[in-house]
Amino acid sequence: MPTVQGRTRLAGRTFRRALQHGLAPTSRVANCRVASGYAAHMTAGDSPMIARRRVRLALREARERLHLTQSDVAEAMEWSLSKVIRIEGGEVSISPNDLRPLLGFLQIRDRGVVDGLIADAKAARVRQKRFWWQEERFKDHLTPALHRLFEFEREAVSIKYFSFYTIPGPLQTRLFAEAVLRQWQFGLTADDIGVRIDARMRRREDLLTRADAPKLQALLDESLVHRPYGGPAVLIDQLMDLEKLASEGRVDVRVVPFSLEAPLPTHGAFDLLYLKEDGDDDNAVIYREFDIHDEIVEDKDSAAQYHTRFEELWHASMSEGDTLALLRERISSLGAATPETGPRGPGATYSQ
Repeated sequence: MPTVQGRTRLAGRTFRRALQHGLAPTSRVANCRVASGYAAHMTAGDSPMIARRRVRLALREARERLHLTQSDVAEAMEWSLSKVIRIEGGEVSISPNDLRPLLGFLQIRDRGVVDGLIADAKAARVRQKRFWWQEERFKDHLTPALHRLFEFEREAVSIKYFSFYTIPGPLQTRLFAEAVLRQWQFGLTADDIGVRIDARMRRREDLLTRADAPKLQALLDESLVHRPYGGPAVLIDQLMDLEKLASEGRVDVRVVPFSLEAPLPTHGAFDLLYLKEDGDDDNAVIYREFDIHDEIVEDKDSAAQYHTRFEELWHASMSEGDTLALLRERISSLGAATPETGPRGPGATYSQ
């Protein structure tokens, strides 16, 4: 009996011969499932990044449905394994000429689905304007997951933050970001830290000031209101800024109180970004960070799980009004204990 690798090579040779005679295999089951999952989310005018994401997710789902590995695809298509990995990972776009035979091999034959994916492949290759994170100084010091996160943030219509380690990055002031990042003495160089601080401030500006800014929700553990990263003056600066953003309606903030009788998520802090509609888990991505390691998760079941947990905690936490009262009380108490760096007035300049 031939091995899995042998069957894959045989399937690949059979597939290539079929292509030469216009007889690529079909599968109604694969067609129906991919068509129903794909066509529902096709939208004219989507950005190149959204179009590229739609193509690579459709390819990955079709491959997994056929129980094929990335190596199987590379063998059958006579490509390098790295090419398949880069396409599915979103590092590169696939050309329409490469996509057509790949769709045949993955048994995607529905005309509407094929035409839509080909159109998306063309749209994904349209040159976009150069964004700040593509500059050389950022490329060498930021992780691949961060680069992808910045792309997704640019397209997001809403972002939900859950954090109990530190204030979410785009909501940090410069002083607070410096205090947090400079604690990392292992794994990050001084240049890495400097670039990441600058990147954090650029992200902040993009998310809070652009015309199509996404809806932001931040769910914070109460410990963050008390933990003095960088000392009382830095924490005052951060809490005043957060209070200002919440008061102006630029971000909805709720605090998970110490008194809450419910376990916090065991998977840690996360950003949940929605790319089409708020709450549409089929078009959501998750960003997770562990120490100096991070990752992007693109899985609708995981997104639904994180979304459910976020909503449960959101409704069990302090209201926005009670959260604002807590922030103001903490600012006042910190200012009284540190009079030389006490709270500033409503017209204060914040250090972002």
